[in-house]
Amino acid sequence: MDIQQKRAVVTGGAGFIGSHLVDALLLRGYAVDVIDNLEAGKKELVNPKARFHLLDIRNYEDILPVIKGADVVFHLAALPRVQCSIDDPKLSDEVNARGTLNVLTAVKEGGAKKFILSSSCAVYGNNETQPLHEGLAVSPLSPYALQKSIGEEYAKLFSLLYGTATVSLRYFNVYGPRLDPEGPYALVIGLLLRLRKEGKPLTITGDGEQTRDFTHVRDVVRANILAAESAAVSRGETINIGSGKNITINRLAALIGGAVEYIPARKEPRDTRADILKAKELLGWEPTVAFEDGIAELLREWGF
Repeated sequence: MDIQQKRAVVTGGAGFIGSHLVDALLLRGYAVDVIDNLEAGKKELVNPKARFHLLDIRNYEDILPVIKGADVVFHLAALPRVQCSIDDPKLSDEVNARGTLNVLTAVKEGGAKKFILSSSCAVYGNNETQPLHEGLAVSPLSPYALQKSIGEEYAKLFSLLYGTATVSLRYFNVYGPRLDPEGPYALVIGLLLRLRKEGKPLTITGDGEQTRDFTHVRDVVRANILAAESAAVSRGETINIGSGKNITINRLAALIGGAVEYIPARKEPRDTRADILKAKELLGWEPTVAFEDGIAELLREWGF
């Protein structure tokens, strides 16, 4: 390997977001190592130019040699299903909290230069303030959300105590190609796509006027790379990565197409929208993929 070539490690690199990040890093000339246990990821999504390691982040001694000396470690590996974290909080904690601590410790002990955490807007809970900004107090409503906030706090502490360069990116409803309709990031988009493919009515909870901030996976990937390469962030900053716009579920259903069936509302935030001023100021980042274009791309991928 060229001694000038930068090396990145992507945990969860066989997943939806991680595999896109791996592709983008390779295009930028990085040597890339992928750590994934394939519990949720798929080996076929891993770019063959990357080095794949079938490892579990719960096993510190296994991941340390891979992480050692890396220029940047992107930590995406997680059990991100909220309901799973409620059903089995111990397992969820082992992966999302202890696993994150393992990766961070390997970064510190292995002399890796920077750590980028994939966090979640779930840390905000049912906050009525809109748009959601990083200055708001976190209010987790599930073990998963709590574990993500713990990961953020660990990242801040490692910067404070050990000088480890860390950044936490809070994602909002990520979508795009390779989205798994059964997977944790499917959310409403994956569900509606699957229902249309099966020729069934698109089920919408409540009146459908609830809104979400949908963020295209390519924009999320670009934010990760900017965070890795920017000298302006390295001290445990938390940064929203969202579109900064509200899209109603009715609008989403209209774009996907097909008959609609309304079902009873469930307990969930009415509206979610990211304040992305911090991302603009610190990273020079803002979304570039229009929602309508992103959904049209998905429809083509699904053969509609």
